[in-house]
Amino acid sequence: MIDSKTALKQAHDAMNKAYVPYSNFSVGAVIYTVSGKQYSGCNVENAAYPEGTCAEAGAISAMILDGEKTISEIYVMGEGENLVTPCGGCRQKIREFSTSATKIHICSPDAIRKTFSLEDLLPASFGPENLEV
Repeated sequence: MIDSKTALKQAHDAMNKAYVPYSNFSVGAVIYTVSGKQYSGCNVENAAYPEGTCAEAGAISAMILDGEKTISEIYVMGEGENLVTPCGGCRQKIREFSTSATKIHICSPDAIRKTFSLEDLLPASFGPENLEV
């Protein structure tokens, strides 16, 4: 079982490394795979605003680079009153590497605020099996 205190610390560490000179809105993410490996990511902005990358996308890229392909749990951390849930693009990226058992934890710097299933965040989603003919 994944220790949530450790996961929160990893997500917080990632969030603190975000490069956000334009929005000043840091997000960190940590992925745990079904084999127990961990991968972190942070959001990275640049002057061409739409060309930034999300924390979840960075963590997924690191996971794929290491040869892993299945997310067991992902912790997404941001600050503020509202839940910092993955954007639409990241929901689809998470979907690509998840199962019905994958948990998406939305966190503040001190706690898990809410846990979602993939179906909760992206109902009736399009995935690899939709391409099978």
